[in-house]
Amino acid sequence: MTYLPTDDPIALLLRYQAEAQALGVPLPEAMTLATVGADGAPHARIVLFKGMRGRALTFFTNYESDKGRELEANPRAALVFHFAAQERQVRVEGVVTKLSASESDEYFATRPRASQLGAWASAQSRPLEDRATLDRRFVALSEEYRDRAVPRPAHWGGYALEPGTIELWSGQVGRMHDRARWVSRPGGWEFTLLQP
Repeated sequence: MTYLPTDDPIALLLRYQAEAQALGVPLPEAMTLATVGADGAPHARIVLFKGMRGRALTFFTNYESDKGRELEANPRAALVFHFAAQERQVRVEGVVTKLSASESDEYFATRPRASQLGAWASAQSRPLEDRATLDRRFVALSEEYRDRAVPRPAHWGGYALEPGTIELWSGQVGRMHDRARWVSRPGGWEFTLLQP
């Protein structure tokens, strides 16, 4: 695929994801989230892309996890999608903000009940004595909420990453890949074609 200055990089990302889903690729919404710790070291993990809010990409997690604390201290982050079956990669860099409580509540209500209970049971990223302790908490919460809806914990919710830069890469024969970068400017996207 040859990238053009008129291309919308967000539309291309969504198209790549839809095409991966149509191919039956497992978890085409999986993306690597990279944050920076207090020590200046980068930290990366996989999270799930949960759709767009305007031009921003959304995901959900525990605000008290390592990534939540890192985003609180430094809201600059990067995302990477890798669609291996299609030989495509999308890099997104930008600033993260929290979604509203109502947006987080709305999404939390759609999660499987076990995942809702897990958000309460797990103090994500904190040390754990043993697995049995976590399992007991989960069972106790299952009993506590047996006959009622599970509310969203205040420490769990969504983020939106507003892209400042998006880079797309598409594999080609002989490693002569197509690669381009879009940088967000007040008037729109500034496009640069890159060497592979």
